[in-house]
Amino acid sequence: MSSEKQKLLRRLQATRFAVIEINLYLDSHPTCSEGLKYFRSKSEELKKLTEEYQEKYGPLCAADSKAENYWDWVSTAFPWERGES
Repeated sequence: MSSEKQKLLRRLQATRFAVIEINLYLDSHPTCSEGLKYFRSKSEELKKLTEEYQEKYGPLCAADSKAENYWDWVSTAFPWERGES
């Protein structure tokens, strides 16, 4: 896996983790305005990172596949296995 691709995937994973954790925090602290602000910020960052990754390296999960003529999800390596594109 390329260094750039690996860095982007790690950043995406860390941001997804932050979104999940702040979601859990907000479940028990629903009036925390700083928590909500952080959630919105990290959610937007996650969206952008996901779009960037998929544009450069392909879908992160089967539901994101854009295949029209054949099911390509299983015919290629998984995101963590894919080499240079």
